[in-house]
Amino acid sequence: MKAIAMRYLWALACLLPAYSFSQYQQGATINGRVEGPGGEPLEFANVMLHAAADSSLAKVEVTGLEGTFSMSRVPEGRYWVSVSYVGLPSFRTQPFQAKAGEVYELPAIYMQDASVELSEVVVTAEKPLVEVRADKMVFNVENTINASGSTAFELLRKAPGVVVDNNDNISLLGRAGVQVYVDGKPSPLGAADLAAFLKTVQSDEIEAIEVITNPSSRYDAEGNAGIINIRMKKDKRLGANANLNLGYSVGKVPQYNGTISGNYRNEKLNAFGSYSHSEGQNRNFMELYRRQLGMFYDQSNRQGDEWSSHNFKAGADFFLGEKQTVGFLATGFLSDNSGWSTSRTPFGPIEFNRVDTVLLARGNDRRDRNNLNFNLNYRFDDKKGMVWNIDADYGLFRNDGSAYQPNFYLDPTETTTFREKINTNETPTDIDIYTFKVDHERPLLGGQVGAGLKLAYVNTDNTFRFFDEYDGTPVLNTNRSNRFVYEENINAGYVNYQRQLGKVGVQAGLRVEQTHSTGDLTSFRSGETGEKFDREYTDFFPSGGLTFAPNEKHNFQLTYSRRINRPSYQDLNPFLNKLDELTYEQGNPFLKPEYANNIQLTHSFNYRLNTTLSFSHTKDLITRITDTAEVNASYITWLNLADQYNYSLSVSAPLPITKWWSSFTNMTGSYTQNQADYGGGKTVNLDATTFNIYSQHTFRLPHDFAIEVSGWYNSPSLWGGTFEMDAMWSIDAGIQKKIMTGRGNIRLAVSDIFRTNEWHGVSRFGALDLDVAGGWDSRRFRASFSYLLGNDQVKGARRRSTGLEEEQNRVKSGD
Repeated sequence: MKAIAMRYLWALACLLPAYSFSQYQQGATINGRVEGPGGEPLEFANVMLHAAADSSLAKVEVTGLEGTFSMSRVPEGRYWVSVSYVGLPSFRTQPFQAKAGEVYELPAIYMQDASVELSEVVVTAEKPLVEVRADKMVFNVENTINASGSTAFELLRKAPGVVVDNNDNISLLGRAGVQVYVDGKPSPLGAADLAAFLKTVQSDEIEAIEVITNPSSRYDAEGNAGIINIRMKKDKRLGANANLNLGYSVGKVPQYNGTISGNYRNEKLNAFGSYSHSEGQNRNFMELYRRQLGMFYDQSNRQGDEWSSHNFKAGADFFLGEKQTVGFLATGFLSDNSGWSTSRTPFGPIEFNRVDTVLLARGNDRRDRNNLNFNLNYRFDDKKGMVWNIDADYGLFRNDGSAYQPNFYLDPTETTTFREKINTNETPTDIDIYTFKVDHERPLLGGQVGAGLKLAYVNTDNTFRFFDEYDGTPVLNTNRSNRFVYEENINAGYVNYQRQLGKVGVQAGLRVEQTHSTGDLTSFRSGETGEKFDREYTDFFPSGGLTFAPNEKHNFQLTYSRRINRPSYQDLNPFLNKLDELTYEQGNPFLKPEYANNIQLTHSFNYRLNTTLSFSHTKDLITRITDTAEVNASYITWLNLADQYNYSLSVSAPLPITKWWSSFTNMTGSYTQNQADYGGGKTVNLDATTFNIYSQHTFRLPHDFAIEVSGWYNSPSLWGGTFEMDAMWSIDAGIQKKIMTGRGNIRLAVSDIFRTNEWHGVSRFGALDLDVAGGWDSRRFRASFSYLLGNDQVKGARRRSTGLEEEQNRVKSGD
């Protein structure tokens, strides 16, 4: 099997140079020249192409030494161009028509002197809140008021079609298995670690959130529900500049954050960097009532933590002429977290409905997360459609944790201690990820072909040391201590082709991935051999799409893709994570990958009203199941659900109501069915019709004031494999004021005004009945201040997609 897979990859590699015989181009070409007030050519002027229908940004270029620019492969349509240059008023052309296969020469653009009355010349343009493109939906959160002072994780709740559940898991169009990228790079973090990381990324650092529900073959096949790409602010400005952001929020406890970023660019170098620091506290609560084997357990839990994190990025691009760029990038995330929890659980026999024992548990834990990523990259672009990208990456994760948990069993009056059990544990985790990838694009037969290769190797080393404490002395419990080492190698290759045939666009691709993984679970008990597994498999992931635009107002798109979702590295780890002695979480080293087939039909009317109908069938769905352990304990683990079927309908519409009032509304309805039979009477056969809506309204007022009101609602739904959840909703409001001639910005907002962001659900599985509820410190007052220093109209760092992102998405940390 491995030999067959390598032959496929070799064949794909051989295809790359074979494309060189063809130089056909797709779309229109737009050329122009920009001159200054004295007639001199203007170098480094920013040229922006806008769609005439909605003024959305279609393409950006920078003028060269002679003041010239060229935009190739522009889709057929009607556009206008705006030009900006530091110290000069902006310029805007009249709308014009660009036709596929033709070259459009713009008349010479003359920039006027700054002495001309600015009010007659300057054109202020804002990106629409949501842009619908052929391959994705873009949620432009950069200037939204209610986003200010919040985090990347909180923003995800507001993205079209995205739902975040009570355990910080992300779903898209009613489907789990979302792959999260940051700047085109898949994060290796699993659900808990990813949530912890995104909660330290401040909204003021984010430009947009891209939602890609049916990715093409050029993307890694990981992520059944699609991809969410978080684009950071970094490529709007050239030259020397810096940006400062400060934020504060308070609910029951306070949180602080600050970010500074900057870049410097000349003809041969672009250097950029950023640093952010955040610290604060969190508060959570959970109520859990369960009935199990004739007993009831009524648990009440309170949790809190204090955290401090540092995020940084530094890099440089070196321009080797107009066609070649070499660069490096280093990013880091360092976090220290200390937490506490208190739990009270009265329990007794259901038959007599009386409490005969009370379990009191008080825990303290410490979690350190350290992540460093390094990237070397090369790019060749001949400006005629031929592009090469080469990336080499290394990422390391060093997570360390420890916990102290005393458990006391008392009589119903809580005055007499029956017995006590005190435990401590240590959980160091080391993860190393190496990737190398090559991507190539070029014109072929009137369209554009792309092909590439990727190699990835991952090693994870997890140790779990469990101690029983006697008279204040911890003693290693070898029965419950172990080490789990997991290695994985993925070799992948893809080819993708797209072409426009009049009003019809065609895209087709195939990705091949060969995976070899091994797991070694070693017990601390002497003489025990432990458990091992060795898996090798090759998968094919076809994708394709058709677009049809009968006229300027209507656009139809039909897409299909096959996807995979591999278990996160920590979900394969069988270690215990305890809430108290009777309630815990455990990984499953024998989880299998899940596979999904997705079909989607989208219609766009007048670039505003967008309707999407989709169907997905997932085999061996990875989901959470809560089950019984021994006589009186329960635990939550990960299992493969046999089948999940999902149907969804999504409608979104950015609507300008008046010149001063704009709105955006997204509504998604879905039907989900879960089916599985684990034997012993443990079956799953649940279905639910769910609905969620997000709406945002912005009011532009005189004197640079703006007010924003937004809210979301999630109807009753399914969570995991067996939980039926109640509805949730929340409303935010905020106000913004621009100061210091537009370079400064003050934003004030209140999130979850009515404190309704709380959850409740029930589960019936086997011998276990659960009724759970919980919430967090969600109603918060937020304040932020941002200020731009230096050039505010020049382009910054080149956005790149490295090879490390896919593997990063599968690293998790406890939260």
